Amino acid sequence: MTVIDISPSVMQFLLAFIVVAPLLGALAALLPAPPGLRGRNPDQAVLRHGVTVTGAVLVAAIVLAAGFDHDQPATMQATTDISWIPALDVRIHLGIDGISLPLLVLTALLTFLCALYSYFKLPAGPSPKAFVALVLVLESGTLATFAVLDLLLFFLAFEMVLIPMYFLIARWGGDQRQAAAWKFILYTLLGSVVMLLGLLLIGLKSGTFDMVALATDNGRGLTTSVQVIAVLAIGLGLAVKTPMWPLHSWLPDAHTAAPTVGSVLLAGVLLKMGTYGFVRILLPVAPDGMRTFAPYLAAFAVVGIVYGSLACLALARTGAKGDFKRLIAYSSVGHMGFVLLGIATMTPTGVNGALFANIAHGLITGLLFFLVGAVKDRYGTADLDTLAGATGAALYGRAPRLGALLAFAAVASLGLPGLAGFWGEMLTLFGAYSPAEGLSRPAFRTFMAIGAFGTLLTAAYMLIVVRRVCMGEHAPHSRLSPDEQPQQAPRAADGPQPAGTAGSPSSGTAGPRTATTPQLADIHPYEAAAWTPLVALTVVAGLWPAVLLGLTDPAVQQLLAGGKS
Repeated sequence: MTVIDISPSVMQFLLAFIVVAPLLGALAALLPAPPGLRGRNPDQAVLRHGVTVTGAVLVAAIVLAAGFDHDQPATMQATTDISWIPALDVRIHLGIDGISLPLLVLTALLTFLCALYSYFKLPAGPSPKAFVALVLVLESGTLATFAVLDLLLFFLAFEMVLIPMYFLIARWGGDQRQAAAWKFILYTLLGSVVMLLGLLLIGLKSGTFDMVALATDNGRGLTTSVQVIAVLAIGLGLAVKTPMWPLHSWLPDAHTAAPTVGSVLLAGVLLKMGTYGFVRILLPVAPDGMRTFAPYLAAFAVVGIVYGSLACLALARTGAKGDFKRLIAYSSVGHMGFVLLGIATMTPTGVNGALFANIAHGLITGLLFFLVGAVKDRYGTADLDTLAGATGAALYGRAPRLGALLAFAAVASLGLPGLAGFWGEMLTLFGAYSPAEGLSRPAFRTFMAIGAFGTLLTAAYMLIVVRRVCMGEHAPHSRLSPDEQPQQAPRAADGPQPAGTAGSPSSGTAGPRTATTPQLADIHPYEAAAWTPLVALTVVAGLWPAVLLGLTDPAVQQLLAGGKS
């Protein structure tokens, strides 16, 4: 069943366009804008160019999803297979199935929303041309990662995103951006070197780099020792990108220093590349090796769940001077722990839960980073003690729509039933209750219990943050000094200035501005446009999970069966 009937050749073109168009758009962004398209200034023209290109890619991704045959989600569709390097049997092999399609659409959506947000709220830094070009290169590399079906092409696409993200952090980031950018690039590059050796080992020992052929063979052409070495090498590189505890330490620094859109793309898109590699490559290609390491992977995953939650609780406590962005970054360590636990079960239930949690995390944490960025813009700080103190947010009273949306994202992140965050965690825990044959049930049920405890810790720190930031501390009323006054949202220099300033009727705030309750600009129209799709999809995925599970389940069943449905 397809929503619209599209010919195979058009489907091939759409997938190729989705992968290549951002790269061509990045090159065009660096060229001078034609006189008729410059608008008020060249900077505005290049920002509009970024919105146009990412919007076209999103439309193509939606049309591709509409033309996808939902009756056969386990079959590779929109495939292109062209010989590229005959001597190594490397092919330009593209295709999508029920596993990769949701990630492709999520990437296109988040990148478009970031481009739209940046049109009105460009982060401070060098040339807008470079910013737009880097975002488009990042999008192209991420989309290619989810679309290619050749091991070496997968590696090239996997590495393609590192340089743009490095420069987005190093040139457009905040405090400590250089150190955070170097830490990001060093961790990921070192992991990638080891991963390349593992990919080459699989390709040379099996005689092909084709991921479809390798998945169909299901490891029968590889000895157990080769599979174990390959899983260790490839898994290390993928674990760094995921990030898995204890290889996660680059993530909080990168998120804290990155601009808002950089954090959204890093959490919503880049982290998914690592877990996708586990599902697409290691589970079907080296099942014996995965079975050997699955208990260790699960153990690291549940440690990450608890560690991330405890780190968030430490940052959320009064007097800790915790950074709000850093707290959300540590929450990602815990959430991605659930994804890794689901993969480690090697069961359809667990892997489907991991894929669902992947998408849910991209939607919810992407929204959280947008919201934290907005709070930081209004106050000039993301320090939780400042936000919650006498000079702090009390967002329910001063920017009620922003406060309500922050509370919504927080309860979605803690896994409230009826929202997207619930299903992935629940299915992951169900998968751990009954892992694949050959895995220790007592061990995995212990991991399940620890993971369930982690959900309680997640609820604890999220509710503490909502109480402190949205409701404020019970501090005595006192007149604020000039240094304690919150900063108003700065004007957006590169796009139309939205209506609604601090204390105005259109800002959504109530009551006159006083010394103890300074009013804030509430949600601007451009913010609402960027955030509404994420809110809507979080609700839809929570209330109607069959839409996503109907895509992933047949593909996962076939993948785990070695290509046999």
